[in-house]
Amino acid sequence: MTSKPLIDVLAGRECSPPPIWMMRQAGRYLPEYRQIREQAGSFLKLCLNPKLAAEVTLQPIRRFRFDAAIVFADILLIPSALGQRLTFAEGEGPRLAPRIGPENLEKLEGSVDIGVLTPVLETIRLVRRELDPAIALLGFCGAPWTVATYMAGGGGSADQAAARLFAYQDPQGFARLIDRVAQASVDYLVGQFRAGADAVQIFDTWSGVLSPEEFDLWCVGPTAEIVAQVRDQIPGARIIGFPRGAGTSLRRYVDQVPVDAISLDWTVDRMFARDIQSHVPIQGNLDPHALLAGGPALDRAIDAILEAFSNGPFIFNLGHGILADTPISHVERMLARVRGH
Repeated sequence: MTSKPLIDVLAGRECSPPPIWMMRQAGRYLPEYRQIREQAGSFLKLCLNPKLAAEVTLQPIRRFRFDAAIVFADILLIPSALGQRLTFAEGEGPRLAPRIGPENLEKLEGSVDIGVLTPVLETIRLVRRELDPAIALLGFCGAPWTVATYMAGGGGSADQAAARLFAYQDPQGFARLIDRVAQASVDYLVGQFRAGADAVQIFDTWSGVLSPEEFDLWCVGPTAEIVAQVRDQIPGARIIGFPRGAGTSLRRYVDQVPVDAISLDWTVDRMFARDIQSHVPIQGNLDPHALLAGGPALDRAIDAILEAFSNGPFIFNLGHGILADTPISHVERMLARVRGH
């Protein structure tokens, strides 16, 4: 069986050079992506067209030969599969209707409509057939807290106020929403593994807005339950956790959520993260703006990360998604420096 360096790291083994991929690596910084996006007609139509979604999933692999392909999809397909209407306004981001609060929570579907998610599973099957056996295929979902923030707010916001108020004012009702999203996520991730994913990442993009107590309640607990339930059905399932903005709460996340690796955003202190790495493989954590800047600043940032983390199980990645106006030459420079270190 062909070895996959990224999967080796998730098993706790050190690889040199470290495997590398980028969050949002299939996206607007690539001219070939923009061409397919125009052909699809809309972002959502692209997500739900397996043939086109498979093509854009493979584009960055063909261009850069990253060590992992991540399926092209969106975390908000879960609310859509639970009955919320999902649209993407050009230049404005996602919109979900109606907004979910205590007054209309019960209008959501009791279980996920897997038919809404089937195109993503077919995309994974298509990519699996074409992908080099040495390159890992990643699936993903949004963590319940992050998905719930969009469901309650009807879209993104700076402070996730709607979800935070819902959680404080009606914790039992909010817990029902979290449970519903968590169960849908289990079904979705199990489907991704069965379709051919080697590993999955759980994105908790908005975990950093919560107090430590709320972080434990709405991020740690539900994610740990997802991991347990997925592994009940897919023994040994490889799972990466990404609680963005968690800061020192990362340690509690690592202690209580049995992920195979923890992804770090760029704000995490590297000395603190080295202690985390002694317990679990880590992934990260280049600032996307350093990649956008390029030049000596990019080189310094890469070197600092490699110096800090290369003596343990480590996957090189960004601390969040690549910015749309990042020059391709900067990505090439990053790859050459990581792989030649």
